[in-house]
Amino acid sequence: MKRTTGRPRGDRTWMAWSAVLFVMGAALVPGSRAAAAPLAGVAVDADSVGTPAPAGEPAPDPAEVTPPSPEAGDAATPAPARVAPVVANPKGMAVRKVKLDQSADNVVRSGPGKRFAIAGVFPKGTVFPVIAKSGDWYNVRLSDSETGWIHSSLCHEFDDLSDLEFKPNPKLYSRTGTYMLTGYAGAYAFDRKSNSFVTGGRIGYYIFDRLQAEGGVSWTHVHRPAEIVESLFNLSLEAEDFHMLFYHLILTYELLPGRQMVPYVTGGVGSSIMQGETEASYNFGAGTMLYLSKKTAVRWEVRDYRFKSGSDESRKDNNNVEFMMGTTVLF
Repeated sequence: MKRTTGRPRGDRTWMAWSAVLFVMGAALVPGSRAAAAPLAGVAVDADSVGTPAPAGEPAPDPAEVTPPSPEAGDAATPAPARVAPVVANPKGMAVRKVKLDQSADNVVRSGPGKRFAIAGVFPKGTVFPVIAKSGDWYNVRLSDSETGWIHSSLCHEFDDLSDLEFKPNPKLYSRTGTYMLTGYAGAYAFDRKSNSFVTGGRIGYYIFDRLQAEGGVSWTHVHRPAEIVESLFNLSLEAEDFHMLFYHLILTYELLPGRQMVPYVTGGVGSSIMQGETEASYNFGAGTMLYLSKKTAVRWEVRDYRFKSGSDESRKDNNNVEFMMGTTVLF
């Protein structure tokens, strides 16, 4: 009988299948040490692919590995650092400031001039944000709800403030506080029956850009041809030939203030002196002023004067129309 050595065939087959199943199980189970551990003899770098270590040398510890410093002349350079994008402030949005650096107490006014009221007194060293500039005056912010004006001789500029200079719209010119002198001539229709020459003058003042007050005096010579006048007892042929002087106080409201051509409406009260009698009157009208320059204008106007005249027994209403053209000078 032949003698056999080694393990039985069945034992060897069972051991082989056990080894295969163990390897497959280790590969399929997530997080297992066999799947996660690096291969023996392989050096691992965080930013590079693994490279086999020389035979017989232990794999270096990744924590102890330091990146090589670039040599002078090496083509490889480190990546540039990230820089936050710079966003430029739009024009007019940058905060400009001035600092009081003259006397111990500095006066801040409510407007760009010494004629304006004092808005406050501030010590030396105070810093204000600048809103605008008008000549030698800076418009500064005193608080969230208050502003004032400082003369340039009292402060120091931190930045160039020339671009903050106030430049009014040339088509929108303020005339508030300006006096005006007007001379005119035209035609006058007395009671709509007699046309005569009229001349006069006015002096006025711009209270606001839209509102002006004027006072004036005018003269005309009324000449009415003879006409039949019916009285209580008979008919008579009458003619009128007299001088009339009338003065008035007028308020004018401009519809488009500050422009070169300014239409307006107007009205007022006054008195008419004729034939030795004085009659109270009121008037209203409309006109236009055309400015040839900032100080000179040509104006034309239509105005209706209304008043009563005659004796107590036979008073009648007069409706007189005046058309005039003249020249106005501002000063």
